[in-house]
Parts: sequence; C-alpha cells; structure tokens
Amino acid sequence: MTGPISHRVESYLREQLGRGPIHFTLIDPEKSPGPLAAAVASEAVAAGSHAILLGGSTGITPEGMGAAAAAVKAAVRVPVVIFPEGPGSLAGEADAVLFMSLLNSRRLDLVVRAHAHAAPLVRRLGLEPIPLGYLVVAPGMRVGEVGQVDVLPRNDPAPAVGYALAAEYLGMRFVYLEAGSGAPAPVPAPIVGAVREALSIPVIVGGGIRSAADAASLLDAGAHALVTGTIAEKEGIGPAFREIVREVNRRRAG
Repeated sequence: MTGPISHRVESYLREQLGRGPIHFTLIDPEKSPGPLAAAVASEAVAAGSHAILLGGSTGITPEGMGAAAAAVKAAVRVPVVIFPEGPGSLAGEADAVLFMSLLNSRRLDLVVRAHAHAAPLVRRLGLEPIPLGYLVVAPGMRVGEVGQVDVLPRNDPAPAVGYALAAEYLGMRFVYLEAGSGAPAPVPAPIVGAVREALSIPVIVGGGIRSAADAASLLDAGAHALVTGTIAEKEGIGPAFREIVREVNRRRAG
C-alpha cells in the first residue's frame, strides 16, 4: 500500500521563498539528454539556481525523462521536478512533478482529464505532486498552439487575475504565468503585479526572460519565482543566464 504523499519538495520551495525570490532552470531532456542535462544542471546550480525543472518538448518518453532525472539528481543537491507535457513524460527517478492544470485551454484533457489518468501513476511512481494553476499569456508560442489556449491578453490584467484567483480557490498552491518558450518578451510586469496583489500563493513567471533587466522588472512587480530555459539551451550557462540568477539572488536574505 502506498504511503502518504511527501511534501519535501514543496517544503523546500516554501523555505527558500521565505528568504526571497527563487530561480528554476528548465532543461529539455530531448535536447539535453542524460549526462548533458546533468552538466547543465550542475553549472546552473553552481550559478545560484534553486531547483531544476525537466520538460519542454512533446513526446518525451519515460525512459528519456528517467535517464535525465537520474543523471541530474546524481549531479546536484536541489530538487528535480518534472515539468510534464503529459502522463507519458513521467518517471520515478525525479523528486516531484508539477501537477498542473492548463486552466485557459479549450482542451478538457489539459484542464483535468489527463490528470485523472496520470494521478494513479504519480502515486505508483512515488512522485510528489505539486498542485499548480498554469496560465498562458499572449503570445503563448508553441504551448499556446498545442494546448489550444485562449491566451490571456497582455494589456488587461483582469482575465489573468480571475483565472489565478480561481486556481487559488480550487486549492492549487502555486500559479504559473507563462508567455511561452522563446517568447519575444516576458509576461508584462503589470499582469504579474496584479496577480501577485490578488493572491496569497506564490506566483511563478516563465517565458521570454532573457536579461537581468527582464528579471528585475518581473521581480519588482512581485514574481516569487522565475523560470529560464531557452537562454540556457541556446547560450549555455553563460553571462546572460548568470546575470538573471544574480538578480534573483540579490534580493534574497542571507
């Protein structure tokens, strides 16, 4: 019989958030498999990133995810969390999974039905589920297309606030505002600020973050956590990545 759900990763994240904003590095196991994922993660954590997300592509296999998670866990001491594209990308080698509902999708499977299919597997694999409301803001990029999303507008915070509050009221413990991988610009700071003001749960922001100035704008608006993936994928753990992480850590208590 499976035991109670662990909350070790969520406890770690909340402990870190108690000191200030945090940074997630997103690594795609399809593009950075196994040892390469471990090398990227090791450099990212050495630069000051607080957790590793694994995901990004469609069609990631459990074997590919498992190999990447095992390699990364052997290389770093921070949590390794799956950023799932569906039940087929789950693997027990990771510590946790973002159990996320794409709330502004027109596809019911991405709002809840895939979750019903995946939940027994998450339990069987011993993954810690982290309930999260996932909201895609224009332009949305590939995730907006694949997810058949009614993207949230960039010039009106009200729809984002409504969805985010619904996520909190439904019991989700984090909200993720996503502009889309490779977006030309991040989620607008006024959207982040309005959502942060409305919620009592942490706000994660990802997509289009390419510079310390982008990071500063989002953090000033109230983002609790930033996610960067494309910049590390294209440039490695280089100066721009390091400056983003430095901007996050500059705002943290000792």
